[in-house]
Amino acid sequence: MKTIVICSGGLDSVSLAHMVASEHQLTRLVSFDYGQRHRKELDFAALCAKRIDVPHDIIDLRAIGAALTGSALTDDIDVPDGHYAEESMRVTVVPNRNAIMLTVAFGIAAARGDDAVATAVHGGDHFIYPDCRPAFTQSFEAMQKMALDGYADVSLYTPFVHQTKADIVTAGTLHNTPFADTWSCYKGGEHHCGRCGTCVERREAFDLAGVVDPTRYEDPDFWSQVVARKALG
Repeated sequence: MKTIVICSGGLDSVSLAHMVASEHQLTRLVSFDYGQRHRKELDFAALCAKRIDVPHDIIDLRAIGAALTGSALTDDIDVPDGHYAEESMRVTVVPNRNAIMLTVAFGIAAARGDDAVATAVHGGDHFIYPDCRPAFTQSFEAMQKMALDGYADVSLYTPFVHQTKADIVTAGTLHNTPFADTWSCYKGGEHHCGRCGTCVERREAFDLAGVVDPTRYEDPDFWSQVVARKALG
């Protein structure tokens, strides 16, 4: 199955890229510059493409991202600290981001004769991000079948959509993903902050998977306090 992987440079998508390269035919990585607060993650996507030795497209969506206002990922709004499933994390939603990226990736796949587009949406995203949920991915694939009817037959590959972040760490380990060469933090500092929702999720996932986390965090212990508070309700 000739497959494009949408790769942000984060733990999930880089793990997916290594898995697809091992189990299918990875044709290229596609990343998106949508005006996110920092482009650091794109450097890690480029590093992944170089390591796996596949082409890497960075699609410029900055003009579109500028119109999708109100997100802490694109505007001058503080990124909240805390558990990734807290209500406060909704400020990190970029409206329709995945739908837009997937539409572009499907067009690229159709133009290049690929069989599938792979994205690393997972179960931990479901609470906050509606365009990461199974109902969305199934509907999107059905819509694309109609959009490309008679021209191309491209499937949507979402192996993690019913799995946890810890499951992704386990899969990434199986496929020799170099986790230290991935970037998750929304704040884009020299090191992972350890306090934003995605840092907390990342650190918790390694703990649940029983895998040593090679990531350097500015606040390496914050996650355990947040997870303990969340468990108490």
